[in-house]
Amino acid sequence: MAILKKIMHILLTTALIATGQEALPADAAMDEWVILLHGLARSPSSMAKMEKHLADAGFRVLNAGYPSRHRTIEEIAASSLPEAVMHCRERGAQRIHMVAHSMGGIVIRLYLKTHILPELGRVVMLSPPNAGSEVVDRLGGNLLFRWLNGPAGQQLGTGPENLPRRLGPADFELGIITGDRSINLVLSSMIPGPDDGKVSVRRARLAGMKDFIIIHATHPFIMRNQEAIRQTLHFLRRGVFCRNGDGAPGSHTP
Repeated sequence: MAILKKIMHILLTTALIATGQEALPADAAMDEWVILLHGLARSPSSMAKMEKHLADAGFRVLNAGYPSRHRTIEEIAASSLPEAVMHCRERGAQRIHMVAHSMGGIVIRLYLKTHILPELGRVVMLSPPNAGSEVVDRLGGNLLFRWLNGPAGQQLGTGPENLPRRLGPADFELGIITGDRSINLVLSSMIPGPDDGKVSVRRARLAGMKDFIIIHATHPFIMRNQEAIRQTLHFLRRGVFCRNGDGAPGSHTP
């Protein structure tokens, strides 16, 4: 088995060098998993590009789906994420990383607050509403908004009673990537300061995070953004994001 793993790693490394990517160490190539969680009212297909790049880099990837429009965040964190973790464990995972878009980050925070995960590696959140979103404050009572976003959507306001504000700081190795571009000027008009069309830059931050970076991306498409993917890979490997002069021109922190 060890010889087979080394052969597979050599083949993978050769392919990655040809495309300019960096492979995982040989011993890690088969037992490091990444669980992907999509955002509210999205599906695993929205994370497909991220999935491919992570797999090409040598990670084993589970692109997990969950009924984001039909359950509360508590129900999702108690069922869908534990199932994903069990899937990885049953296949020999020694380390389990997580990458989430938008509300998926809140699901992870709640799960890690209520579960012990000894295999936990690093976590990357893409445009997470860690302090909620003013869009929910303004539109949460609207019938169309409630139909489109379900019960979980009602939980993402900015008030102290809303779930994101009640979960506390991160006590795990967390990197946050957020965007400062919008394709929805109506929603952006509801959000003070720089935003990605759904979440303000400042409300994406979370006490206890290890690193934070802003890229020129919009909320609906940040998980497909090439720089976001590169930054995600960098954090999963090294625990920090790229800075100017280190492979990520144009990226910046506040």
